Amino acid sequence: ARAMYGELRVLSHHNALQIYAAEAQTLKELGLPEQALELYTTAMEAFPENTDLRYARGLYAADNGDIDLAVSDFKVILSEDPENADALNALGYTLADQTDRYQEAMEYILKAHQLKPDNAAILDSLGWVLYKLGKYEEALKYLHKAATANPDAEIAAHLGEVLWMMGNRNQAKEVWNKALTTEPDSEKLKEVMRRLQAP
Repeated sequence: ARAMYGELRVLSHHNALQIYAAEAQTLKELGLPEQALELYTTAMEAFPENTDLRYARGLYAADNGDIDLAVSDFKVILSEDPENADALNALGYTLADQTDRYQEAMEYILKAHQLKPDNAAILDSLGWVLYKLGKYEEALKYLHKAATANPDAEIAAHLGEVLWMMGNRNQAKEVWNKALTTEPDSEKLKEVMRRLQAP
C-alpha cells in the first residue's frame, strides 16, 4: 500500500497532499504511530507552508503523547496566525489534558472561545480545563452546551466524568451508555469507564 501511495504521488503530484493524508490515515489504522508521524514530517518538508499539515501533525502528536512536538506545531501556526481558533483550542486542550499547565491552557481556550463562542470542540475544551481546575459546576455548564451542539463520544466521556466526580453516577452512566449506542468502538469512552470503574 505504501508503494502504491508513493507511485500515486508521482503520477498525480497535484493531489499529493490528499495522498499523504490518505497514507497517514492508513498508518494510523494499522497502529503504526511512529511511521505516521514520520510521514507527516516528510509531507511538511515537501509542503512547508501548509498549515493544515502542521495542524494535523500536531493533533496526531498530541494523541500519541508527543506533547513537545504538538505544542511546537500549534505555536508555529499561532506565530503566523494569532487568531487561528482551531490552533488555539488544540494547544489549550493539549495542555489541559496532558499537562498540569491549566492556567496557560485556559488563556488559549478562552481566546478560542471569544473567536468561536458556539463551537462544540471549544466549549468541550473550556469545560474540561474548568474541571481540571476543580470548578465542576462551571465545567458542567459548558460540557452540557458542547454535548447539545455535538453529541460526540469524547464530549460525552468528559461530561460523564464530571457528573461522576460530582456524585451523579447514574446520570453519568446514562450519558456514557447513550454515546456507546452510536459510537460503540470509542476508546475514549471505554477508557474513562474503566478508569472510574463504572460498570
